[in-house]
Amino acid sequence: MNPQISAAQTVAAEAPAEGPFYITATQAAGRPPRTLKYGDTFVVLDSRGDIAAASGRSAGLFHVDTRYLSRFEVLVNGAPPLLLGSNLRDDNSSLVVDLTNPDIISDQRILLEKDSVHVLRTVFLWRGTAYQRLRVRNYGDRLVELQVAILFGNDFADLFEVRGAQRERRGSATAKLRGGDQAVLSYRGLDAKLRRTMLTFDPPPHRLAMDSAVYDLRLDPGETQPIFAAVSCDVAQSRPLPFLRGLIAARRELRRAARNRTSVETSNDRFNEMLCRSAADLAILTTDTPQGPYPYAGIPWFSTTFGRDGLITALQMLWWNPDVARGVLRRLAAYQAKTTDPLADAEPGKILHEMRGGEMAALREVPFGLYYGSVDSTPLFVLLAGLYVERTGDCDTVAELWPNIEAALNWIDGPGDPDGDGFVEYQRANEQGLANQGWKDSHDAVFHADGRLAEGEIALAEVQGYVYAAKRMAAICARRLGRNDTADRLAAQARRLAERFEAAFWCPAVETYALALDGDKEPCRVRTSNAGQVLFSGIAAPDRAARVAAGLLEPHFFSGWGIRTVAMGEARYNPMSYHNGSIRPHDNALIALGLARYGQKTAIATLCEGLFTAGTYMDLRRLPELFCGFRRQRGHGPTLYPVACSPQAWASATPFSLLEASLGLQFDPFTGEIRLCNPQLPPFLDEVFLRNLQLGTSNVDLRIRRHRDTISLDTPRIDGDIRVSVVFSA
Repeated sequence: MNPQISAAQTVAAEAPAEGPFYITATQAAGRPPRTLKYGDTFVVLDSRGDIAAASGRSAGLFHVDTRYLSRFEVLVNGAPPLLLGSNLRDDNSSLVVDLTNPDIISDQRILLEKDSVHVLRTVFLWRGTAYQRLRVRNYGDRLVELQVAILFGNDFADLFEVRGAQRERRGSATAKLRGGDQAVLSYRGLDAKLRRTMLTFDPPPHRLAMDSAVYDLRLDPGETQPIFAAVSCDVAQSRPLPFLRGLIAARRELRRAARNRTSVETSNDRFNEMLCRSAADLAILTTDTPQGPYPYAGIPWFSTTFGRDGLITALQMLWWNPDVARGVLRRLAAYQAKTTDPLADAEPGKILHEMRGGEMAALREVPFGLYYGSVDSTPLFVLLAGLYVERTGDCDTVAELWPNIEAALNWIDGPGDPDGDGFVEYQRANEQGLANQGWKDSHDAVFHADGRLAEGEIALAEVQGYVYAAKRMAAICARRLGRNDTADRLAAQARRLAERFEAAFWCPAVETYALALDGDKEPCRVRTSNAGQVLFSGIAAPDRAARVAAGLLEPHFFSGWGIRTVAMGEARYNPMSYHNGSIRPHDNALIALGLARYGQKTAIATLCEGLFTAGTYMDLRRLPELFCGFRRQRGHGPTLYPVACSPQAWASATPFSLLEASLGLQFDPFTGEIRLCNPQLPPFLDEVFLRNLQLGTSNVDLRIRRHRDTISLDTPRIDGDIRVSVVFSA
């Protein structure tokens, strides 16, 4: 992602005279209260369902990285209606808002008492169109005359403009009315592309202007008047689908997508709510692309294809929905770099960091149209391919992707290791690109113990772990495809990398692995969560893994809610920072999987309890992209990070990763066996029920119960040739 933008929203900053792409922040940004998404379209609304100046800078209807509506505000007799309640459906299909009229006064006389008129507002998205229904009902005992006005407008701002980027020039905008029920707002950008917003009202308003639609209503007692509005983004047809047909179609698509997916139910109602919200968020973030389903990174700033985010999210979802991994692999293979392009940080074999479809990306005012400034997407691509085939047995897809896997491995051993020392390093190819290109890509995220920023070609600890795991899994893939010589070579390379890694990265003074090696091969001897992701990859020696695990649960790391990205006491520790002391749910999820690899089940239970309890304080039981790293205090919830993406894909997948780590789930499609290795449930769960857990063409229901320090397993239903076993090891 691009934290130079998102991390700085709450603190005013000066852009460096020379440096990476940066957007200065001059004001605090409001937290997006309600979001909906369908495909490449999403909307950010306030709790009344409005898009208004007071809703925050991120408010609007967005389509392909452009804002297609910057205002859509409902007024009753010239005043905002009073909010009664605002609810997002459990499946994220629609937002339902209950509103009522304020006291309407003229000449110190009440013309209409508050709470006389109810306005039920329903909003949903479907195929590039935002649908709204206002159902206005008179609950009073006499005739009511009132005016309902819908104020609308648009700036066709590029997403990077919305985030704060300044532009010297823009394209030209026009507006026109079409009949008595449609308004068309158009913008021809400097990229010569015509973008168009079409607003359709039903019934036709009594007065329609370029920025408003006004209804004069007369309602008898008990009478109801519906008002429908549809806002279409570059939609070809002249008329949108009727409201109810569109709503039914949108909900049917969500149900169809969830039909064959594994479902999870537990004995804890609050954890069930968290799982339900996570599954619903992943469903709307997962977008149908020509190559298959792909989880977009997050709303509002990252609702597009991100390589690293898609790969890690697919990895987290692999045990319960492996189809997503197949779509991610195919999409990233389709956009794998073929040539060298310094402006895009592209080199042959490299896997995408992100793609953008807005005007500024097309004009290269920002470098992120197709941008490859990510050091870890490429090894993660290879790793996911190997994990996918071992989860599903789908050797045909891996055979199809093998040329892409080989190209990625060639980048790892070639341009990815520019000095030939056996470690994968990064250094941006142009001054506009990201200065840091690991998952902690803030400009100040890689530093030495004295606070100095690392310089030169930087080798991150967790990236070497990703490369190690990627080569091990690629060796398994090669052997499955009958390429035994390649498999032997890759396995040997992985072993040698593990030996070099231990020698170069272990720091006895801090009892953990260095954050990174800088361009002079000097270790950054800083205690960070990156070492936890080293455990996830399996590259760590067992004795050192145990020491890292113990350190991660000490108070300087573990806040009580989760493991901080940087330990308290380090030079750049800041619990309010984007990467230097905050808590990242996905980071904790990968650490939990690493703890499971090394048998640290007590630590996993502690981590699960912290994140679960944090989630109970979150709006909608939704884990956000990050929250602040302040110490947990009795009677207080965690401190939120105001501009965190919510929903965000790898945060949404975190509860499922925590279950995977707790249960020690392993799959072998080639023998038809599911294994639970050293399973343990955290104290807040007495029972977990997995329905329709799939392996190949078979599926099974599993019920796991906790009995103090042990568990029992039951299989109420088995469909097909499948075995389930529990394995306990020292």
